[in-house]
Amino acid sequence: MTAEEQSKVRSRLLNMAIQYFKKEGYIINYENATLEGHSGILRKFDLIVQKGRYEQGVWVRDWNRTIGVNVLINLDTSSEDVDLSSPIMIGEKFSDHAKSYSNRRKITLLTRHKISSYR
Repeated sequence: MTAEEQSKVRSRLLNMAIQYFKKEGYIINYENATLEGHSGILRKFDLIVQKGRYEQGVWVRDWNRTIGVNVLINLDTSSEDVDLSSPIMIGEKFSDHAKSYSNRRKITLLTRHKISSYR
């Protein structure tokens, strides 16, 4: 798959995510946001959504493989560094370790199937 094809696929998943969040009552504050963390490192998020007074960082990973715990740790670290609460990860499937970590750290995991079947 070329980079352009990957970009189109990712855009579809990102668009599906935006529609999902809007239907769930979230406000989409930013797309493709780059924020500087307390560490001085630039942190990138596909979306920054808000429901109530809390902003949440969202990563969309449209990979043909399982998302592992290391990716969730990176999302968690990035979110904490920029003071975003309870991050959200969207992907195809997640490893058991990733699911366990997400439960402990209050990271929401959403699959493509869940957001695509929500209409």
